[in-house]
Amino acid sequence: MKSTKTKKVTKINDKTVIATLDIGKNVQYGYFRAPNGNDIKPFAFYNSKKSFNEFWAKLCQFKNKEGLEEMVIGFESTGCYAEPLFHFLRKKPVRLVQVNPVHTKKIKELTGNSPNKTDNKDPRVIADIISLGHALTLVVPQGPAAELRRLTQARQRAIKTRTSMINQLQHLIFVIFPEFLNILKISTKTARYLIKHYTTPEKIYALGLESVSQIFKKLSRGRLGQDRATQLYEAARDSIGITEGRQSIVFEIEHFVGRIEAEDQFIDSLEKQLRFYLQQIPYSQNILSIKGLGEVTVAGLIGEVADFNKFDTISEVMKLAGLDLYEISSGKHRGQRRISKRGRPLMRKLLFFAAINAVKSKGIMHAKYQHMLERGKVKMKALVAIARKLLGIIFAIVRDKTKYVENYSDNYHYKLAA
Repeated sequence: MKSTKTKKVTKINDKTVIATLDIGKNVQYGYFRAPNGNDIKPFAFYNSKKSFNEFWAKLCQFKNKEGLEEMVIGFESTGCYAEPLFHFLRKKPVRLVQVNPVHTKKIKELTGNSPNKTDNKDPRVIADIISLGHALTLVVPQGPAAELRRLTQARQRAIKTRTSMINQLQHLIFVIFPEFLNILKISTKTARYLIKHYTTPEKIYALGLESVSQIFKKLSRGRLGQDRATQLYEAARDSIGITEGRQSIVFEIEHFVGRIEAEDQFIDSLEKQLRFYLQQIPYSQNILSIKGLGEVTVAGLIGEVADFNKFDTISEVMKLAGLDLYEISSGKHRGQRRISKRGRPLMRKLLFFAAINAVKSKGIMHAKYQHMLERGKVKMKALVAIARKLLGIIFAIVRDKTKYVENYSDNYHYKLAA
């Protein structure tokens, strides 16, 4: 199996040809450069097997002509457009590397002292960055880890879509029954049921107070009492919602309710698939031993990292997540330490929400978090620090093939005393 580790590329030797790609949706631009400075003018090729084969043949021809032994192919970190070509090249005897778009932008200013961006300039700039040794090898999830990454990304998109629809639904409900949103949260099961079956204030009022109370009691399992039911009943009686054009709004509300239910079912099926593939990761149960980390979060983290076992140090994983620290200091001025955010944003998001869960009153990081706040640390920075600490614990557990033991330090010192 190929290594999935993100690793900085050392300076290119004098036996290596550098090939770079400016990735586009339909058209790519390729560029080759030899260590002695010989190169070819950037050329266009397309997203087709024929074009991919022509690119590869052209690269091999250039390598043989220059008498070189190795090939490095690099491109900017991009979205999905690079994936077909990337998977085509993975099977070839080359090193695949990526460069940070931030680096490309800065180096571009030095090339010709101009921010000019063209298809001819960009591949050359990428080659300059690789020559300086500022490229990184690709993070390549394989097998179950690859499935976990795709499923996690699909879940994030589905949640974003559902949130958008819920917001639109709230806007429509406000027009015909504004008081409803002050009494019930639209995300609750009780609210969804009432919106679906008794959309207008008149329909809720026609139920009668006793029926409304029974619905509240049954669907909320007793959490919503008589007082809340009375509030909604009286609000339905005296609602200031509009009546003109209301039927069309009700029709759209019913449409959104159906779509939200379908999106909920889709998210549930995604989470079921996540759990299935998570069971195929040997060390997943070790990570799940950490109190407060759920299956969906762990599946997402493994999908983003690809394989924790391929990393030698925690600093490498921190950098992948964009949680590595930096500061800007000069002379007597010492800058604040901040996280770089030059990593995988979804990985940071998962860790941040895991940190929120870990600092709750019974969470494993509650005492640590409170101690940070007492020392004057801002809440947001304290949560980021907890996220970094959680990532360190996960890395150590996988590395040592062990499970999480709460209050390990206290137990260890107790054994020594005994």
